[in-house]
Amino acid sequence: MRTTIIRIRTKVKNIGDKPMEPEYDLSKMKRRSNPFAKQLKKQVTIYLGIDVIEYFEMMAQEEGISYQELINLYLQDCVTSGRKLSVN
Repeated sequence: MRTTIIRIRTKVKNIGDKPMEPEYDLSKMKRRSNPFAKQLKKQVTIYLGIDVIEYFEMMAQEEGISYQELINLYLQDCVTSGRKLSVN
C-alpha cells in the first residue's frame, strides 16, 4: 500500500500588508481594568529583611522586571513544586 502526500501551498499574508480598517482603530479604545485581576492577586504587607529586598532588586534588574513580581514568581514556583522549608 502506498501513501501519497499532497502538499498544499498557501500564501501567508503579513498583517502589515495593508493598513488597519478604521473600525478597528485601537487608539480610540477606552482603557478599562481587568475585572478578574482582584481574583488573581491580593495586596498584603509583609516585613522583609533589607538583604532579601536588595537581593531580589538586583535579580529583578537583571531580568528587567519589578522585584515584587520576581518575589511573586519565586513564591509561585514554591507553591507549584511543593517546596517545603526546613526550619530547625
